[in-house]
Amino acid sequence: MTADRGRAEVPVGGAGAEHGTGRVVLALALALDIVLVVAFAAIGRASHDSDVWTGLWQTAWPFLVALGVGWLVTFAWRAPTAPLRSGLGIWAVTVTGGMLLRALSGQGTAVAFVVVAAATLLVALVGWRLIAAGVHRARRR
Repeated sequence: MTADRGRAEVPVGGAGAEHGTGRVVLALALALDIVLVVAFAAIGRASHDSDVWTGLWQTAWPFLVALGVGWLVTFAWRAPTAPLRSGLGIWAVTVTGGMLLRALSGQGTAVAFVVVAAATLLVALVGWRLIAAGVHRARRR
């Protein structure tokens, strides 16, 4: 990872992409983000004694839509594992957009929920990228 740009040096383009490595990293990064957002919604529903499966889509969709927008506005496919360049931007758009969509669709946006969602999604969406960058850096040594 370069300190000035926050990019993980996991191959996404160039020679690695010729062998499919870049596509695999990209697909795994997007899939992991989706799984983490759905897990966030499921854990939230379960912690409030809600039926997790019945209302999971209702809880998750605003954040999943915002996650997709986050990937687009940050050009995350260029550096999907970068904690700063991609991770922070994806996180910010996911939280902000998710809350806006929740409000527009009549779902709750209590301050405590916003704080918990922001912290949880920060750990999830940026945390795995920090771990991946650390593992990648350790392997290079």
